[in-house]
Order: sequence, then C-alpha cells, then structure tokens
Amino acid sequence: MNRSVNKFPATLLLADGTVFTGISIGKIGSTTGEICFNTGMTGYQEIFTDPSYFGQIMVQTNVHIGNYGIANAEEESDSIKIAGLVCKNFNVPYSRKQADQSVQEYFALNNIVGIAEIDTRSLVRHIRSKGAMNAIISSEVKTIDELKAELAAVPTMEGLELASGISTQKTYFAGNSAAFKRVAVLDVGVKQNILRCLTERNTYVAVFNCKTSFEEMLKFRPDGFMVSNGPGDPGVMPYAVETVRKIINAGIPFFGICLGHQLLSESQGLKTYKMFNGHRGLNHPVKNIITGQCEITSQNHGFSVSLEETMGHPGIELTHINLNDNTVEGIRLKDKKAFSVQYHPESAPGPEDSRYLFDDFVALLGS
Repeated sequence: MNRSVNKFPATLLLADGTVFTGISIGKIGSTTGEICFNTGMTGYQEIFTDPSYFGQIMVQTNVHIGNYGIANAEEESDSIKIAGLVCKNFNVPYSRKQADQSVQEYFALNNIVGIAEIDTRSLVRHIRSKGAMNAIISSEVKTIDELKAELAAVPTMEGLELASGISTQKTYFAGNSAAFKRVAVLDVGVKQNILRCLTERNTYVAVFNCKTSFEEMLKFRPDGFMVSNGPGDPGVMPYAVETVRKIINAGIPFFGICLGHQLLSESQGLKTYKMFNGHRGLNHPVKNIITGQCEITSQNHGFSVSLEETMGHPGIELTHINLNDNTVEGIRLKDKKAFSVQYHPESAPGPEDSRYLFDDFVALLGS
C-alpha cells in the first residue's frame, strides 16, 4: 500500500478568479467542472461513484477523507464519476480491515485529479455566498493566466445534457426473474442501491438506456416504471420528458427520484431551474406534508422544481417540502399512480428515514 502522497503543489482556481493553493492528490494533471460541496460526515466512496456528480468537482466539508479506505463492494456505479476532489486532510493510511485499497491508489488508478491541505471552510463559505460556479484544479506547471484560459472554455452546468454520457449502453437485469412484480428503470444515472432497494422488495428489474423508447420498454412487460437520479439540466432532456409523459398517459405506476422527479415535473408542464448552490449532504430536513412527519434525508441536486407552479397546478399535489428553504421535495399526480421525490430515499450514504417510499411504490404495482 502506498502510504504517502507526493506533495506536489496544486492550484484551485474558481471562475470568479479566487485562487486556493495546496498539494496534489490522486493523479498529476488538471481537471475542470462545476464546484460543489457535500456536508456528509461519511460515505465519501458512495459520493465519488454517484453518477449525479458527473462533471462536478466535489468539496468534502468533513475534515478527514480517506481514513477508512476504499471497499470495492461499496461503489454506486461502475467508476468514479466526480471530476475532481477538494479536501482538507487527505489520509492515505486507512484503518478498516474490509478496505481493498487507499483513496490515493483508487484515484491514481482512475486518473482522478485532486487538491488537499486547503481551507475548505473558507472555500465553502465563498461558494455559499457567490453561488455555484466552474473551477479548475491543476498540479501541472501552469500560470494563473493559462488556467483562466482553460477554465473559460468550460461550459456551465445550466443547459448541459449529461445523462446520455453515463447511462448504460446495454439493457441489464437485477433480481429474481420469478419475482412478484417487474419494474423498468430508465437509467439517467442510476445508483446501485436504488436497484437493491427494488429487488429486496421482490421485484425483477430491467435497466434501460436513457434514450430507450416507451414502446421498447413495454416489451419487458413491466408492472411499473422508475426514472432514476442523474446529472445535468433536466430542461434540455426532451427525449426523456416525452418518455415519461407516455408512461404517465398510459396509467402505469411511476416513481421518480431526483432527476426522475424533475423529469416528471417537466412532463406535466412544471419548470425546473438552476439553484444558487443546490443541496448535497446527508442531513437535510424534509417534511412529509401528507403524514406530518419529518425525515432526515440524503440529497444531491443542483436543479429544482418551481414551488409556485407546483402549488398552482390543478393535477399535482405537493407531498414533501424542504424545511431549510421551502423548495419542492416531492409531488404526486392526483389522477394517476405517479409520484416522485427530489431527495434520495435509497441513501447510500445517508439515513434510511425515507425507505418507505420504495414500499409505497411496490404497493402501487399490486394495486
């Protein structure tokens, strides 16, 4: 095991010109993307491999990253999806016996560029006040002007369609083919724990590429449809919005998570918008308006659905709301077997307060 980091100098440059300096972690090189932060105290491996973070540079607010290593069985997708990592203390030695390798080895193997030993508290305060923006990390010998020129060529997240770049290219299956019910999952960036939460409830799951037609998925004879989480701007995914609209019009049970929630909203005429910072962490309070109960939730999204339009839509009921900023966290259609949530009920990482939503969905399949 490599028990040290080669302490090459590294630079983090934000789009507004703010510069942080630290040491290189992972691979020597440069990387760009939208910078965002996650407030979770644990679960960094699941965060690294969450497809919803595709194209983003992740800032971990937890001080220590790497101290329990990497366990290959805990990945949420087939590869690291973050564009780069920013952290305070990067630990190469790890203490967990179940771990397969260090985070440094993991990053080097997957060509991930990162920076450590910077004041992440100052950085997060800056992002919170200035909003989400693009950034570049570099451990190469480049001037600030050269980095600014590279960064200027990077497109903003608003208007980017990213799901088709990480969706499965081949249909695959999960669970027992003789299971009680069948679920077709439209993969716009699905996490593996979503599939586990479905198969644990006696369903047989087929996972389809995000551009698969409704008619093609019907050949699987599904009892219900799920549209997963994923990256990018839902407002530039007309192909997926049309597929969701066809599912809803057919009256087949539907469950959307995160990007799937936004696509359901778009299919019903609600507009989505880019948030100032977004929600990313394991401790976001959400109120279930139907039951009156509150949940601590795992979240990861930079876009949201208009609350005003949701409240004014005659066919939609608001079911969940964020207690921090009153943003829309869940809806259901009044005359269809369709509902969605903006947060992550499968967690991984995070609390399990919201796992009941999978039970609700499976109950719809049998109704």
